[in-house]
Amino acid sequence: MASMPDHYTGDVEVGGPADVRELPALRITKIAVGPMENNAYLLRCARTGDTVLIDAAAEPERLLESRDDGLLLSVITTHRHPDHWQALENVVGVTGPNVIAHPADADGLPIPVTELVDDGDTIEFGEAKLRVIHLRGHTPGSIALLYEGDPDRPHLFTGDSLFPGGPGNTRGDAADFASLMDDLETKVFGVLPDETWVYPGHGGDTTLGAERPHFGEWRARGW
Repeated sequence: MASMPDHYTGDVEVGGPADVRELPALRITKIAVGPMENNAYLLRCARTGDTVLIDAAAEPERLLESRDDGLLLSVITTHRHPDHWQALENVVGVTGPNVIAHPADADGLPIPVTELVDDGDTIEFGEAKLRVIHLRGHTPGSIALLYEGDPDRPHLFTGDSLFPGGPGNTRGDAADFASLMDDLETKVFGVLPDETWVYPGHGGDTTLGAERPHFGEWRARGW
């Protein structure tokens, strides 16, 4: 299938419009919400309308409006920090979707997790699927979600584990920093191509190609 014109930039602001990327089999809607300017992502199967939400961070009304007529099957929380789940209880209360997280972070969420996922697991919605990548360090149960159904590039949703300019905050803990860097090296940079588009938990997007030359600098600086 031929690629569609892509006008997506990933530049969004709280209170501003969402940015939408139309892939051949998936629609990605990025929204900035809440006082900490979190990114939330609605992923909709283009063939069935089945939808998942990555990080119900805040502003549940906006998140629910942005799914249009899609059936919200699951809410995936990338990690247990409260700024990433402030809207979780309200969103789930309205639509009743599955609640997904890694077992190491599940107890930190405000409502029970209905599906625990670990490294290598697959989350399916309609004809689309995401592969779970466990990235230990920002929190014990931080996960990234990888979509590989685009013929042009993989798409990686990293929560707070990878941003433009480096890894997520490990609060000066040397062991957590080493763990996160090791997981990023072996599970992300070591196996995915430069074209991989990175959608972080805050701020603008990036690609692995843009970040790869700086990986050694991040290790050397220690944060």
